[in-house]
Amino acid sequence: MAKPTVLSSLADRFAKGDSVVSAWCGLPDPSISAILAQEDFDAITLDMQHGPITLGEVIRAIPLINAAGKPALARIPVGEFQNVSKLFDSGVSGVIAPMINTMEDARRFAAYAKYPPMGERSWGSYGGLIASGLDQNAYLKAANGFSMTFAMIETREAMAIVDDILALDGIDALFVGPSDLSIALSGGAQVDATAPEVDAALKHVVARASAVNKPVALYAATAERAKQGLAMGARMVTVMSDSALLRAATQTALKIVRS
Repeated sequence: MAKPTVLSSLADRFAKGDSVVSAWCGLPDPSISAILAQEDFDAITLDMQHGPITLGEVIRAIPLINAAGKPALARIPVGEFQNVSKLFDSGVSGVIAPMINTMEDARRFAAYAKYPPMGERSWGSYGGLIASGLDQNAYLKAANGFSMTFAMIETREAMAIVDDILALDGIDALFVGPSDLSIALSGGAQVDATAPEVDAALKHVVARASAVNKPVALYAATAERAKQGLAMGARMVTVMSDSALLRAATQTALKIVRS
């Protein structure tokens, strides 16, 4: 049996029922994610949707994260499914796709992420193959199991088809985007990631996902919210962001110095 690797560890942790606490990185210098990977996070998530970090910078960060023994995840921009295979080829353990609002969105995401017969991912893994420690045929057989897909639930449309998304082969987990969900649920009236209706939606998603043994992840803007998310049943939380952590540490240090 192949020795477990950093690529398989994320899927293994979920299979064992563990919780995962991830950093969230949007700043473009790969050294920032490498520094955070040296801390006690379980994983590092790289955000290409809203942060300035580009695909090339993400690809350069991935081996630094994996070298620290941590799985890397990456969020693609909306609809850029063509980068899903490239990210898995580069050695990420999970890809997060935002705004999965239709079954066609979900099917396209899964198709790019999974090798046949489940999907249509083309062969070309390099960083992922090396990091796995497997030969190419063993990697081909195992990769669909440890290359995790997270479909983001952040609209009323997604909430209405959450069971169908969960039932699709090739979708491994859900990721609740609380800010966009709060905008959707309030009819565009507010951004409030901790609104009661967002909590209710998260609990509903967790219940539906738990029924089919699939994990739910949550973005948390504060450590307190991350703890609440775990208490509500999320199996993975991303804590703040690299820029927010930098700002918080700066404010704490200056408060001490100037007091």
